[in-house]
Amino acid sequence: MQTDRRKVALVIGAGDATGGAIARRFAREGYVACVVRRSLDKLQPLVERIRAEGGEAHAFGVDARKEEEVSALIEQIENEIGPIEAFVFNIGANVPCSILEETARKYFKIWEMACFAGFLTSQAVARRMVARKRGSILFTGATAGLRGAAHFAAFAGAKHAIRALAQSMARELGPLNVHVAHVVVDGAIDTAFIRDNFPERYAQKDQDGILDPEHIADNYWYLHSQPRDAWTFELDLRPWMERW
Repeated sequence: MQTDRRKVALVIGAGDATGGAIARRFAREGYVACVVRRSLDKLQPLVERIRAEGGEAHAFGVDARKEEEVSALIEQIENEIGPIEAFVFNIGANVPCSILEETARKYFKIWEMACFAGFLTSQAVARRMVARKRGSILFTGATAGLRGAAHFAAFAGAKHAIRALAQSMARELGPLNVHVAHVVVDGAIDTAFIRDNFPERYAQKDQDGILDPEHIADNYWYLHSQPRDAWTFELDLRPWMERW
């Protein structure tokens, strides 16, 4: 297999909404979509959809908090499928809780998922990209990465940290021709969770008041496609009616 001719887009946290839409967007551009979640079986519908749309996709059940699993994942993709040209870290871990009731275990778990996993995965991919002198590393951020809100101390701490990681990586890797960007997704996204738990918010969909995952994905492709004389580091996306 001549892997040097096959471009891979790796999406860590390829869920049913944003992550899946990003994987599908890159697959439509001819990239091999490698999608990752902890539960392999949950990825099957996404893989089948990408293949039905004429793309190529491979699913991996990996705990991105485990260094040995991350190393094995990157090694397998690079050796058996192709070079990772685009990397997206899309794990959220948004679990609200009062600071008076938060537990050490849950606080640490949220940090592990939304920040530490981002460090492990992006570092492993960056080493490959720097050796080739090309590639894009894209982090999904949130409003919590800019300011903390009541009941979101753990999530805000993790998202602040992942933004700082992205900033440091962008400054170090940009001169090495690796584009690092951070996307602030500010607003409700068109998902089953919003539909079922916030019906009044979901009703704003008819007014373009919540984010369409497909439109979010278009912006990730835009970032990856940018010429290096006009790279964006931070891009914030929000519905026109979102208060900010």
